[in-house]
Amino acid sequence: MAGRPLPQRVLTFYGDDFTGSSAVMEAMSLAGLPTVMFLEAPDEARLGRFAGYRAVGIASTARARSPAWMDSHLPAAFSALKALAAPLTHYKVCSTFDSAPTLGSIGRAIEHGAAAFAPRFVPLVTAAPANGRFQAFGNLFAAVDGAVHRLDRHPVMSRHPATPMHEADLARHLGEQTSLRCGLVDLAALKAGRGGAALEDALAAGAAIVSFDVVDDETLETVGAIVWGEAARGASFAAGSHGLEHALIAHWRAAGLLPPVTEPPEVAPTDRMVVVSGSVSPVTAAQIAHAEAHGFEVVALDAAAAVDERAWSAALDQAIAAASAALGSGRIPLVATARGPDDPAVVRFGEAVAARGLARADVAARIGTGLGRILRELVATSRLRRAILSGGDTSGYAVTELGVFALAAVSPLAPGAPLCRTFAEDPAVDGLEVCLKGGQIGGTGFFVACTGRPAGAA
Repeated sequence: MAGRPLPQRVLTFYGDDFTGSSAVMEAMSLAGLPTVMFLEAPDEARLGRFAGYRAVGIASTARARSPAWMDSHLPAAFSALKALAAPLTHYKVCSTFDSAPTLGSIGRAIEHGAAAFAPRFVPLVTAAPANGRFQAFGNLFAAVDGAVHRLDRHPVMSRHPATPMHEADLARHLGEQTSLRCGLVDLAALKAGRGGAALEDALAAGAAIVSFDVVDDETLETVGAIVWGEAARGASFAAGSHGLEHALIAHWRAAGLLPPVTEPPEVAPTDRMVVVSGSVSPVTAAQIAHAEAHGFEVVALDAAAAVDERAWSAALDQAIAAASAALGSGRIPLVATARGPDDPAVVRFGEAVAARGLARADVAARIGTGLGRILRELVATSRLRRAILSGGDTSGYAVTELGVFALAAVSPLAPGAPLCRTFAEDPAVDGLEVCLKGGQIGGTGFFVACTGRPAGAA
């Protein structure tokens, strides 16, 4: 397959969150391979609207779900994707491997994928150097504020409120989530030109999952060639971040399988937009502060109120009123549940959840849905055409609440966070420009850049 033209449908994917899934769309679309992401398995009529698209995906909230939820939902989803008969199906995870045995279990998802597709092994490609993600000798590293940290020492991921990373060795981390054995094709083997041999050694030792080191363009392209070569054997299933697509694209380009890439359309300037954030990342906190300094109206949304339906409804009404007033005065509203991990609102939220004896994931789902309600009402009443959602665990619930059934990437904003176009039955929502941004994605000026104004480059 490596020397033959790419098939019409080259890839299918299932994303464990919405922000990461949009990163797959971005990588593929910018490479000249139009990609559509559905919010649930599409029927024939909806799929027919995207007949010319080269990749098809389904976004989910699996990252914030239990293994039992995966047992109930993943078999049908993988069956639907298998019916699309692409050479490769990808279970997309966050590039910082957010997961735990009881929440967002990547191991459990891989088990279901292996059962559905019966691959010879499951490639695991997590690093994405273009986005500051590197894997060396099985350990994952991620950049923040210009510095690269091993994941268990990362200032954000080591303190993640839902899935803190205490182990950077991905095989060890996965070992707590699945009994499937994980092997490694390491940096030394790849640099020595022994990637294929190292893979066979790992399989001979009993590996069912094989993790690949990636640190630069050379290792990226080599890993892409190995994974695409495996797809030539028949039904193939892989796991990892959008680094997998980056690796495949690097190989396809090196093999002359992709046409020249045209420049993507620029982001049109606008001041008629809204931002909602459920992120507690310090990266997002800096972006909020920058936006406020550049004229955005920050509206605090009390996440602790989400433990009580009546209090939560009142909090949402207040946020909608404040955001509407900001729009009426010519300012861009930015509705946020927190301003970083040290915001007292984070402590209040944790205490409120514990006091009620509620599951944190259930309350997070209510918050995400509430952010979606805010967006829906503001879009309808103020006729907005652009909305920015920040927070991987909440944005999926929010965009679902909007009534969207599919998304397609339009223009790049920051690596891993493209501006997308919505597809919806509601005319007020159909064609809306949205960006789904993970908490750690983007530079300090990201929200200002979303306006399309030149100052956004600052």
